[in-house]
Amino acid sequence: MGLRDVTLFAIACIIGTRWIPAAAHAGPGSVMLWLLTALLFVIPLAIAVAALIVKYPGAGGLYLWTRGDFGPWHGFLCFWVYWMGLAVWFPSATMFYMSVGLGTVGIVPGRATLLAVSIAAIWVALGTNLLGVKIGKWTENVGGASSWVLGGLLAVVAALVWARRGAATPMHFMPHWNWNTLNFWSTIAYGMSGLELAGLMGAEMHDPERTLPRAGWIASAFATLFYSGATIAMLVLLRPEKISELNGYAEVAQTAGSALGALWLAPLIAVLVLASGIGQIGGIGTAISRLPFAAGVDGLLPKAFARVHPRWGTPHYSILALGVVASFLLIAVQIGDTMRAAYQELVSLMVITGFLPYLYIFGSAWKAGKRVSPICGWAITILAILCSVVPTADIANVWLFESKLAVGTFAAIATAWLVYRRRAA
Repeated sequence: MGLRDVTLFAIACIIGTRWIPAAAHAGPGSVMLWLLTALLFVIPLAIAVAALIVKYPGAGGLYLWTRGDFGPWHGFLCFWVYWMGLAVWFPSATMFYMSVGLGTVGIVPGRATLLAVSIAAIWVALGTNLLGVKIGKWTENVGGASSWVLGGLLAVVAALVWARRGAATPMHFMPHWNWNTLNFWSTIAYGMSGLELAGLMGAEMHDPERTLPRAGWIASAFATLFYSGATIAMLVLLRPEKISELNGYAEVAQTAGSALGALWLAPLIAVLVLASGIGQIGGIGTAISRLPFAAGVDGLLPKAFARVHPRWGTPHYSILALGVVASFLLIAVQIGDTMRAAYQELVSLMVITGFLPYLYIFGSAWKAGKRVSPICGWAITILAILCSVVPTADIANVWLFESKLAVGTFAAIATAWLVYRRRAA
């Protein structure tokens, strides 16, 4: 993987087009939150990852960093919680992308249909990467390129509509604090994370010490521009209260298509959102499959995880295990809740388990001699975790919501301890 491949890979891992409708729904203040997150989290993360990939070259990323700086148990715990967090990410991401893809072209899927197409999307994205980086990287390349095209398209459409009728939303960029949007603050930070995933692919990069830092800065700058610009574009087209988190793209496409007489806009946006989503699923799936592989090499997981496919050269057992766990969680989280509440629970649990490992990543950066970036990173990490446990207005049963978060977080840590004790004994 050269600079182009790594840059597009990083963009595919960072950019989550599903966060744009949520940001627009929260109002123009989201733009300021995107910029603050870039300054206080993305730049510190880029500095940390650049330093750590030089200190610990090779495949394994945050597992190698944490194990080297804090010991085998902490390395395993960091890997396990991070892996479980992204296993939770898969169901929430596929639910969104498949809902958008179908909803933007006028199809309103039932729960069974949405579950079926979501599971299919998981296995399509992981299947291409099962065949090797040479084939799988094109999933991420297409996904990263689709994000570029989608961002440009939204900007052009918004500019044309603005020229005809002005902006639908007054642009006041100072964030407004209230309990209903506090949970969303954590997803802003989560939406800007993901650069550390590129660090997991160090063994597949050409000259990673030079390539990754350059790709990281390019991808981080694009992510900041994309999120801010796309949020503004949506708010030009519709007022925040008319943009929903799950159906925002369909609502914006319908409004813009009617204003410009462009009926082709909705299906084009649907294709671009789906392509970027599949690219992100594939990129994250292939990156985190290196974590069980590294743990398997150390004997902390069954030997099968340390094997690579004789023909494709991929850690195929790790990829298959991720697909199985993600598919199970996609079905299990539906129990006892509406589909919208289940989606929000997945997002909150994803943020909690996804951000806990950043405490270790920034700790390793501190040990690598960095000072300002770990302090900023720790502050945003803790704030994001606290905000994620605040229920949104969609949650009717607060106790069920909080119980699922508590049980899910405890299960991730407890299973890590049980597996580690058994394998290390």
